[in-house]
Amino acid sequence: MEKIRILFAGDHLVVRQSVCAFLQKERDLAVVAEAGDGEEAVRLARELNPDVIIMDISMPKLNGIEATRQIKASQPSATILILSAYD
Repeated sequence: MEKIRILFAGDHLVVRQSVCAFLQKERDLAVVAEAGDGEEAVRLARELNPDVIIMDISMPKLNGIEATRQIKASQPSATILILSAYD
């Protein structure tokens, strides 16, 4: 079975590590990269072409909304899930 490749982008290290550790426990999921800011998320998405990107909204350098716009502009078929504590 081929695993679903995930890029997780979030600026809170403890949250990022916890969520990634949880996801890695699933046999059909593989976290292929973590990004700590929006610019890194855009770069990694272009380099790795993950199946799913989990994106925080509030991040340094480039927020998750703008990072999502840039990723979708170059990779229209990218699947992006927004994860945030904001309403």
